[in-house]
Amino acid sequence: MIRKFDFLIIGSGVAGMSYALKVAQSGKGKVALICKTTIDEANTDKAQGGVASVTNLKVDNFEKHIQDTMVAGDFISDPAAVEQVVRNAPKGIADLVKWGVEFDRNEDGSFDLHREGGHSEFRILHHADDTGHAIQQGLIRAVRADKRITVLENHFAVEIITQHHLGREVNRHMTDIECYGAYVLDPDTQKIDTFLSRVTLMATGGTGAVYATTTNPNIATGDGIAMVYRAKGIVKDMEFVQFHPTALYNPAETHPAYLITEAMRGYGGILRLPNGEEFMQKYDKRLSLAPRDIVARAIDKEMKIHGIDHVCLDVTHKDPEETKHHFPNIYAKCLSIGIDITKQMIPVVPCAHYMCGGIKVDLNACSTIHRLYAVGECSCTGLHGGNRLASNSLIEAVVYADKAAEHSIAHIDEYAFNEQVPEWNDEGTMTNEEKVLIAQDMKEVGQIMSNYVGIVRSDLRLHRAWTRLDIIYEETEELFKRVKASKDICELRNMVNVGYLTPRQAIERKESRGLHYTVDYPKHAYDQK
Repeated sequence: MIRKFDFLIIGSGVAGMSYALKVAQSGKGKVALICKTTIDEANTDKAQGGVASVTNLKVDNFEKHIQDTMVAGDFISDPAAVEQVVRNAPKGIADLVKWGVEFDRNEDGSFDLHREGGHSEFRILHHADDTGHAIQQGLIRAVRADKRITVLENHFAVEIITQHHLGREVNRHMTDIECYGAYVLDPDTQKIDTFLSRVTLMATGGTGAVYATTTNPNIATGDGIAMVYRAKGIVKDMEFVQFHPTALYNPAETHPAYLITEAMRGYGGILRLPNGEEFMQKYDKRLSLAPRDIVARAIDKEMKIHGIDHVCLDVTHKDPEETKHHFPNIYAKCLSIGIDITKQMIPVVPCAHYMCGGIKVDLNACSTIHRLYAVGECSCTGLHGGNRLASNSLIEAVVYADKAAEHSIAHIDEYAFNEQVPEWNDEGTMTNEEKVLIAQDMKEVGQIMSNYVGIVRSDLRLHRAWTRLDIIYEETEELFKRVKASKDICELRNMVNVGYLTPRQAIERKESRGLHYTVDYPKHAYDQK
């Protein structure tokens, strides 16, 4: 079946939905929002901490936020991207509020601001400790109310369509690759439909699910990044995988592991060994409020030194009622596994959390493939550099969705639907044996990534990961050609693709920088001179 939409959006987090609302308002044509599962399941929904923006001008300013972002990114962030996000953040906040997102406020009506690791001021807007959920729900209500947006849940994008599908040889050095839409798996018919578009936006989130333990939901299999890479678009900085220092240590929950927000350390939480001893003073003068990469490495080292499987976050010295007020969901979650955080320390462990790299885009969110935009965690804007500053991601998604909308509205009339695109060849069958192989390979990818491409790396481990993933890649591609395309085989393909790219790009970086720390180059980039 062939379907036509002027704007095709793949992904339903804050990036996809805010873009959808902007382009729908333009009246430039029909909008389709493709959701891999339900519209409410996205990485955005799991974000606890909040959104970074300069709002309290009495003590804060753009220059401070810019500097904090550059420092956290280990000075390889793109200054133009940093400037764009920071200076446009207040407008992004205003858009969210306009769409019905509620942030916590003080009695005088001003925003109740938190502080998080790496920030020099209190500038994190939040909604209790479930900010992402509040944003997701607010945007869902706005999208549902807009009749110009067609929401298609449980639809899985398999490939984006380019000249390759018209029989032309396409390679990564070409500057005229064009996107004509996507092939999308319909859950009802189990057939792959052809979605033609004039403009396509990739907003598929990150890659956390390729690790054995992650704070991301199961859907975070790097689909957008993998699709664009296969279509010969440029993907960069995949070595910069952020591990959140404080996921709740609970072996029963790994996908997603429960996140203990950074705001809890901003609130005064102290990292300790299980015996109560502090340790951050050995690693950074900012102690428990150091940026995530430093804290995650410190915890990893302490766990290895002491042979322990977790450390602890302590808020027992804080006022119990205030703790319950600020962190009601964390309090309830910990209580459900027998931990009263007002009296007991919280067991925490670092966990795969955020991909700083992804689809290379410019300041208008344009990828290297024409008519294809990428926004949110699947994109690499240059904002994060070597390490993401806490709470910069949600605002990056809103700002870049706005820029992408402006640019696509201005140019969409230059594009036409490509009627020559062939329909998907859906020959093949799937046996139970093959399903078992896919499940096993997914498990193996997670183990390889967690064991060899984690917080601390070496050339030996990275090469081993690359070699192992290359074998799984060959096997998966062979299987994909033989069987009828299903969500499982497509997800495995994507996981293998992004899994393979991460150690490959990590091997190319011959220094320790930001989130990429390797024992073969232990000196920081600045110390090599």
